[in-house]
Amino acid sequence: MDWTTPLKAQQTDFIQRLKSAKLLHCDEKGQHSELTVISGKRLDQLRDFCWEMAEKYRRTSRVAIRDVFINNMKGKLAEEVVKSRLADFVTEVDYEKRIGGDGKVDFTLTSDPSIGIQVKARNGNFDKIQWPITQEEIEKNTVLVCILIQEEVSEAQAEYNLILAGFLPTNMIKSAASKALVGIDELLYSGGLRSYLESLISFKVDEYMRLSEGCYEKEDYQSASYYCTQVLQLKPNNADAYKVRGIARYKLGDKQGAIEDCTEAIKIDPNYANCYYGRGLIRSELGDKQGAVNDYTQAIKIDPNYVDAYFQRSLVRFYDLGDKQGVIDDCNHIIKINSNNAAYLMRGVVRYALREGDKQAAIKDFQTAANIYKKEGKETDYQKAIEMIREINK
Repeated sequence: MDWTTPLKAQQTDFIQRLKSAKLLHCDEKGQHSELTVISGKRLDQLRDFCWEMAEKYRRTSRVAIRDVFINNMKGKLAEEVVKSRLADFVTEVDYEKRIGGDGKVDFTLTSDPSIGIQVKARNGNFDKIQWPITQEEIEKNTVLVCILIQEEVSEAQAEYNLILAGFLPTNMIKSAASKALVGIDELLYSGGLRSYLESLISFKVDEYMRLSEGCYEKEDYQSASYYCTQVLQLKPNNADAYKVRGIARYKLGDKQGAIEDCTEAIKIDPNYANCYYGRGLIRSELGDKQGAVNDYTQAIKIDPNYVDAYFQRSLVRFYDLGDKQGVIDDCNHIIKINSNNAAYLMRGVVRYALREGDKQAAIKDFQTAANIYKKEGKETDYQKAIEMIREINK
């Protein structure tokens, strides 16, 4: 089923409710509403701005100053509706900056300025009016949002009841010559606007992640890092992008940057065991042995079967912290999860060092390791395990 089908059906229902004036109204900023009411101080600010615009261009415009005011008022009322519905998801309406014109783009997404939104307002009978959009506006914008103003716009109007009539992706607009006209029955239901815009971001995020992973596989770590950064600009809470960029930074020699990215990933997803493990490896390289053990321990708490975390923790405990009993405990866990030959070898060494003369337990571990090596065809490792047995027997 085409993604537009449900929104078209909802738009049909919306038009029926519009006829009976049974609309959804919500005053909460950022939440969906079909009806927006603008009055009081908010309206006064818009009115003052539109008079300022009219005064500024009165000498260069052939249109009467009152008509310039009304045209600007329609536009600003429509922008206020979109801003109140999408909130910080789109760029702020900066009245000072907008005096110079909007370049045929009314809003862009806060996370992606390349996605433009064109807003059009009309007043009149909803089943007769059409919203115009020029070919230039179609080319510069991704979405058209249409607003219906129920009152006649004038300098004395005390309140406006504005209806979010619907939206339409500009690639679905068929223009004849220099402009197109869109009726309310051609629009998609406004409740799907934010979801549609989020889907555009998600598509880009997926594409950038795919590119970053492809570059990583080719060992192009600089490009992998770049594409992850693009992902994070669009979706700052993407833990996977932080993880991949962290690995790429590590490969490029930026170990501190790698730690920072792992930390950000963990903030987003506190159960990201792989990031605790990766950060532990880097901390160990940088000399923060206790910090490394803490990270391995956290990874194990999240995933009790994390063999690599047990093994790396055992290495730090053995070589750097002198925690021999801790090493044996880690090796016991590894062997319980998986008969890992390296764990038998490590446990054998520590058993012999921990209790001088405990030869039999150590020999048993070395022999088990040797048998595993032999079975796997690892002759060099097999000979090392046998040599350990010989050294003890001496």
